[in-house]
Amino acid sequence: MLDKNEYIYGLRAVIEAIESGRDIDKVLVRKDLSGDLARDFFDVAHRYGVVLQRVPAERIDRITRRNHQGVLAIFSAVSYSSLDVLVPQLYEEGKLPFVVLLDGVTDVRNFGAIARTCECAGVDAIVIPERGGVGVNADAMKTSAGALNYLPVCREKSILGAVKFLKDNGYSIVSATEKGARNYAEGDYTGPVAVVMGAEDVGISPEILRLSDTLAAIPQLGNIGSLNVSVAAGVMIYEVVRQRLQTSRYE
Repeated sequence: MLDKNEYIYGLRAVIEAIESGRDIDKVLVRKDLSGDLARDFFDVAHRYGVVLQRVPAERIDRITRRNHQGVLAIFSAVSYSSLDVLVPQLYEEGKLPFVVLLDGVTDVRNFGAIARTCECAGVDAIVIPERGGVGVNADAMKTSAGALNYLPVCREKSILGAVKFLKDNGYSIVSATEKGARNYAEGDYTGPVAVVMGAEDVGISPEILRLSDTLAAIPQLGNIGSLNVSVAAGVMIYEVVRQRLQTSRYE
């Protein structure tokens, strides 16, 4: 159950929250919502690119029984960053950039565990999609052991678009996939690198795999088909760290 400080409800209140620039993870909207004020709300939400999730009224009622008017906004637990701002900033600071992208990861515990590893390993940012993935909520904050208070999180319109942007800006795109022909430890991760981890059930999308510079496979020696995504992310992240420490490319 959400804490009352994690959300706001009511059409006018949500409109004001959006227009004030509050970091909103998503807005739950009753499926049959209509009317003049509802149209104003939809206009504002569309203009600010807010993620809307159509739900039955009962879904909102389970969070609050107050007069929510069919709209409830869930706040993000952190302020999101933008790759457009972060990428040039990292270069200007003279850093060797390292980002991790999550393509469709939906389990909040996996997300929190990956964020914790990223922060410990000095990753510059973690990238999630606006739709079809996890958001930064209280459970993610808890699982990350506070790492999300320090690790920049970029929420982009799509992971595919983020991959294209990073590739255009000199990053090597490394996708961790069992479809890879190269052992993960054989890749060169000593330059600007973006590691992509896929969804728990279907992995990384074919479009991103085609754009990748390296398809890195972690050896599977047992009977189970794949590693948990947070464990696989830890393996990939610390291979980048190992190579950079070995070549003295970390400060």
